[in-house]
Amino acid sequence: MFVEIFGRPGCPYCVRAKQIAEQLTEERDDFEFRYVDIHAEGLTKDDLAAKAGKPVTTVPQIFLDEQHIGGCTDFEAYAKANLGL
Repeated sequence: MFVEIFGRPGCPYCVRAKQIAEQLTEERDDFEFRYVDIHAEGLTKDDLAAKAGKPVTTVPQIFLDEQHIGGCTDFEAYAKANLGL
């Protein structure tokens, strides 16, 4: 499975989501992720909303195999319930 985390510098929830993804990468052979700095890539929340298919107001925004999961709390809950975190 492949996870994309869209975040920004200085965001504690973005840092936490990246830590979770790094832990899953170490523990699982079937897990990969990419962290995208929205500022460095020139992305806006409107761009993320278009990708998610609904309005977004916060970062990180996380996608699992192109499907929108939500933010850090949603990702952590999903990882605990489905990925053995």
